[in-house]
Amino acid sequence: MPRAEVVLFNKPHGVLCQFSGDGTRPTLADWIPIPGVYPAGRLDADSEGLVVLTADGALQARISHPRHKLPKTYFAEIEGMASDAALAALARGVNLGEFVTAPATVRRVPAPAWLWPRDPPVRFRKSVPTSWLELAITEGKNRQVRRMTAAVGLPTLRLIRWSVGSWSIADLPSGEWRALPATAAELQAPRALAGAPNERAMIRRRFRPALPPR
Repeated sequence: MPRAEVVLFNKPHGVLCQFSGDGTRPTLADWIPIPGVYPAGRLDADSEGLVVLTADGALQARISHPRHKLPKTYFAEIEGMASDAALAALARGVNLGEFVTAPATVRRVPAPAWLWPRDPPVRFRKSVPTSWLELAITEGKNRQVRRMTAAVGLPTLRLIRWSVGSWSIADLPSGEWRALPATAAELQAPRALAGAPNERAMIRRRFRPALPPR
């Protein structure tokens, strides 16, 4: 079986998680010059961090489908300070109306040392302190993390997806991507997603053509 690429992209704020657009907002096509790959799961335009792309439809489904329970880890900057009760609510599952979220792993953390400046910056209010949470979930419904934190009284100001399974944005600056080959075994065995990627074959590039005037 031929080798297929997996692409890890650290998506900046404001980039649509799709290749098509109307020319008024940046899309994946403005950053990733690899034909035939598609995102395995979405990330909101106002969220940042890891997007996994692949040209293999079966692998794309195994990464994104909730039945495989592939963990996704996020760092969220929130308004206010998370109480023990709020953390407990997030951990056991939050009722969002049409569904109750699966249990999550959540903890308070300091602002990440690897954090990059966001453009535009997060709104700052002197009267409202902010803090950070690290959350790991196995679902991926629309705007789920933002809705979860809002439901316990902690609106999310900035959201960064750090990892999907064993893949992460470690050593991958915002706006850069890394391509690595997926072997036949990786394409056929979902359990391979828990293993480390092939570091020897990593390629890092940056591609951002000029966007049309807004």
